[in-house]
Amino acid sequence: MERLQSNLQNMVGVLVGVAFVCALLLSVFNKITAGPVAEQADKALQDGIKSVMQSDSVVVSGDTIIEKEFSGRSLSFVVHMTDKGVAIESTDPNAFGGNLKVLVGFAEDGEILGYTILESAETPGLGAKAVDWFLDDAPGDIVGLNVWEDNLTVSKDGGDVNAITASTITSRAFLRAVTQAWSAYRGDKDDAKTGATQQVEKGGKK
Repeated sequence: MERLQSNLQNMVGVLVGVAFVCALLLSVFNKITAGPVAEQADKALQDGIKSVMQSDSVVVSGDTIIEKEFSGRSLSFVVHMTDKGVAIESTDPNAFGGNLKVLVGFAEDGEILGYTILESAETPGLGAKAVDWFLDDAPGDIVGLNVWEDNLTVSKDGGDVNAITASTITSRAFLRAVTQAWSAYRGDKDDAKTGATQQVEKGGKK
C-alpha cells in the first residue's frame, strides 16, 4: 500500500514538474515571438492603410477610438489619421453572416478613396464578393463617391450603388459600415445618414 502511494506521489510530482516546464517554455516562447508578431501586425495595418488611401500614406497620429450609437447599438470605430486623409475601421453586425468589418479610406471632404475587408463570415461566391465588388471599375464601384453628396444605398432602395448579385443584405451592411464610419468621424451633414441607416432605424425589412 505504501509502495502504491509512493508511486502515485511520484507520478503527481512528475506531472506537476512537466506542466511547470511547459508553462515556462511557453512563456519564454511568447516573449520571444511577441515582438515579431506585433511588427507583422503593424506592417499589415500600414499596408492596408496605404491600399485604402490609394497612396503611400503615413499614419501621422496615434489611433483614436470613437464610440457612437447607431440604431440603438453602440459601435466602435478606429480612426487612423494620415497625411492624405483618414482611414477608419468600421463594423456592421447585420451582414448575412454576422459581423462585416471594413477599413475605409476617406479624403477630408468625404470622398471615398478605397476600402478593404478586414473581417467577414459571408458565403463564398455570394456575400464574400464584397472583397472587390465595390472597388474602382467593379459593378458596385463606390471609389470616388462622396458620403455627403452621393446616395450610398443600393439601387433597390433608390440609391446609386449596384448591390452584390443575390446578396442585398450584405451590400446594405457594407454601405452602412462605410457611411457610419464617416458619420462617427465627422458627425455633421445630418449625421451623414443614408437610406441604408434610415431603413434599419425605421425597422424596415432587410
